[in-house]
Amino acid sequence: MHTRGQIAGVFTTGGYISAPAIIAARMLGLPVVLHESNALPGKVTRLFAPWCSEVLVGFPAAQEHLKKGKITYAGTPVRQQFEDQLNAPLDDLNIPAGVPLIAIVGGSQGAVSVNQVVRQCAPAWIEAGAWVVHQTGDNDPDVDQYHHPHYKPLPFYNKIAALFQRADLVISRAGAATLTELALTQTPCILVPYPYAAEDHQAFNAKVFAKAEAGEMIRQNELNANDLRDRVLNLIQDPQRLQQMAARAGAIAVPDSAAQVAQIMRDKLRQMR
Repeated sequence: MHTRGQIAGVFTTGGYISAPAIIAARMLGLPVVLHESNALPGKVTRLFAPWCSEVLVGFPAAQEHLKKGKITYAGTPVRQQFEDQLNAPLDDLNIPAGVPLIAIVGGSQGAVSVNQVVRQCAPAWIEAGAWVVHQTGDNDPDVDQYHHPHYKPLPFYNKIAALFQRADLVISRAGAATLTELALTQTPCILVPYPYAAEDHQAFNAKVFAKAEAGEMIRQNELNANDLRDRVLNLIQDPQRLQQMAARAGAIAVPDSAAQVAQIMRDKLRQMR
């Protein structure tokens, strides 16, 4: 165990592993700042929020579940690489300027069930003039089932910020990091929350966007090709609505989140001197 002279404070993003650190910090009289990115705070966050010097939340909705402690809405920081990629050209994808672009991302592991439905819908979207970039992950057994010059399946794509910036519409899971990025790029979305996420927290995240009319939400058990096909067609054929959704997504964003979080941590450390 380090002594107080070696550790000035604790910053944590919650999770079960953070509980011992929070307890130890309190015993040593050290400041603790906890950041919760999800709209439904995890169990450790809910339990230990009163023990923390300050709890920072990524979505205002999270404050409804934290009844005690100092709670501050600060958004969720994004990695510097993401910000550096904004407005980068998508030369490697060879997508013509001006065509509607639909991007599908299933998270780090892909989303096989979503992928299957997307491939059923893609022909209708392409017939309507759209191009489709489909990040499938590397665990999709049906990845070679559909081919078209305007359909680009990729296991992963490393310029996701540029892709979101260019896309007219994104179909995605509803992890907090992805939604933070979609807000920053002001990208309309259709969200299919991962149904097995702890306490169904992705659904709470998706509801933030649905309530703000920045996106639409479809439960996975309600996901079907006909509905998804028609939702997307209706959106890409309604530029005015997409513009409204984009503006509302941008209103959710906290562009200086990293600076806010860092300043709050510095303030807590300064108070201990």
